[in-house]
Amino acid sequence: MKAKILLAEDDANIRHGLVATLESEGYAVTSAVDGAQVLRLFSQEKFDLVLLDVMMPKASGYDVCRELRAKGARVPVLFLTAKGEEVDKVVGLKLGADDYVTKPFGVHELLARVEALLRRTRTSVAEPEGVPLPTFRLGEAEIDRRKFTATVAGRTQPLTARELKLADVFFAHPGEVLTRDILLNAVWGVDYFGTTRTLDQHVAQLRKKVEVDPDFPCVIVTVHGVGYRCEA
Repeated sequence: MKAKILLAEDDANIRHGLVATLESEGYAVTSAVDGAQVLRLFSQEKFDLVLLDVMMPKASGYDVCRELRAKGARVPVLFLTAKGEEVDKVVGLKLGADDYVTKPFGVHELLARVEALLRRTRTSVAEPEGVPLPTFRLGEAEIDRRKFTATVAGRTQPLTARELKLADVFFAHPGEVLTRDILLNAVWGVDYFGTTRTLDQHVAQLRKKVEVDPDFPCVIVTVHGVGYRCEA
């Protein structure tokens, strides 16, 4: 079965080019020209991946991503952005995006990122029900794999797919020093093209959700110059 991709891009030339490229790779593509149309289409049909341009009329890519995550959608989200500043990338990751590419980008890079996200989704779906256990603990935090939530100190917050995967890796290796490369390979895959800064940003977001006091983390600790260690 073809993977179904929802593509949102208001520039007609870029949109048509991306549709042609993705369809030539065997994907079924539905396109949208603004954020409002994305939300409407997503409510009517199930998609395997969403490609979001950041700057769109009616609702930005940020707004759309925020709305999808607020509704509990766990579909992978890949941002297409012309903004190269780090702060914009951080905003997207905080809102629950899984990855991003900065315009202008190469077709091969985009296709590799799309395939990597879809492959991880297929692997996750293929896992047997009931394995692993639906909940586990990281320090004082209870992680619910089915609800994609973390509860600590009386507050419950949603987890993105990558944050949950990170939590899973830390839980599986208590007390071990995990290098940034190990964590990137485990969560993003060996074909990931980004930098370790992306990992650090996700760890920072995960800490806010599992640490009693995120300003003084004691569950996920930094091993300077190497990576991280879970003290749970």
